[in-house]
Amino acid sequence: MSRPDLERLGAVYPRYLNAIVLHGLATAQAVGLGPTDLYAVGTLSFYGRMTSGDLAAKTGLTTGATTRLIDRLEQRGLVRRVTDPADRRRVLVEAVETDALELDAALAPARDKLGEVFAACSPAEIAALTDHFERATPAFHEAIEMIRESD
Repeated sequence: MSRPDLERLGAVYPRYLNAIVLHGLATAQAVGLGPTDLYAVGTLSFYGRMTSGDLAAKTGLTTGATTRLIDRLEQRGLVRRVTDPADRRRVLVEAVETDALELDAALAPARDKLGEVFAACSPAEIAALTDHFERATPAFHEAIEMIRESD
């Protein structure tokens, strides 16, 4: 088994991450949101309802900034505040299923282009990519926490 080309990986990976960040910024702009607002909607969609404190922790915002973010998203009809069924004193924030963002249209070019890339991959390559994404996601979250803790 040959050794992976770590030098090439080290050169390609930062450009890949930069492209993902720029794509996120372009997507947010295309749907009329700031990047943090779009990220917050995505976070609520992926993880489900949560307290504003939990959303603050996941976005890295202060609690005050998170309250303003929720207010903006609520005014746009993208999130709503609901009473926690387990504790009526607590308020949760949840994403609202809506077509208001036209997110699907904004994501279509990337979906199409990546579809072309993945169509050229073998089943083994798709398995390796899937494994990478599954393992890299928590690694990024751990790195985020380490960065935040060092501040």
